[in-house]
Amino acid sequence: MRLILIRHGQTPSNIDHFLDTAVPGPGLTELGLAQAAALPKALAGEPIDAVYASNLVRTQLTADPLAAALGLPVEVREGLREVSAGSLEMRNDRDAIIAYLKTVYSWVQGDLDVHMPGGPNGRETFDRFDAVVAELRAAGHSTPVVVSHGAMIRAWCTARAANVEPDFIVDNALSNTGVAVMESADDDGGGTPGPWNLLTWMGEAVGGRQLRDYGEDGPAGEDVKL
Repeated sequence: MRLILIRHGQTPSNIDHFLDTAVPGPGLTELGLAQAAALPKALAGEPIDAVYASNLVRTQLTADPLAAALGLPVEVREGLREVSAGSLEMRNDRDAIIAYLKTVYSWVQGDLDVHMPGGPNGRETFDRFDAVVAELRAAGHSTPVVVSHGAMIRAWCTARAANVEPDFIVDNALSNTGVAVMESADDDGGGTPGPWNLLTWMGEAVGGRQLRDYGEDGPAGEDVKL
């Protein structure tokens, strides 16, 4: 299965660097809507056979133009939501952002029992995302799109890709509508799929320079040095 993961378009909370992870969350800015509108052309060469989004408004708005162009529904799954900020929710100070990112980074290094302050641990967070990916595979999709969130995509790809090291998440930002492509071979008849590999990482917004949002894409997707 070839899995295309896309971060949502820009939101008002991204501009002000808030850790905004609760449901339903904000909509998209004018720039965010333009970023979403650029996705059909940017992905025109991909044989996409399904479009999924989290249960937050911003991912569904981002997925809508692509799904409409393909004549597909947007399938909403709660398991694709952002890494919960717990008690750090709606804070934008550096201490809160560093605490959030340090927790996520600890998970990709294997410390899955570490809890986000006032929130879930890594095991719970990865399990609910893995469950949706398993559903996609079981449904027989070959090239599904998943529109999710900055920290979630960065963490899941780093943790699951056999061909990257844990520090990949530290060094690679993911701007709004940045795209990552993961691939895993079908099982060999024994029921166990092959390992995931990260094929491409396009951290910038699709659609050209005019849709980039340097410095205004929120802490979850940025390259923040600890």
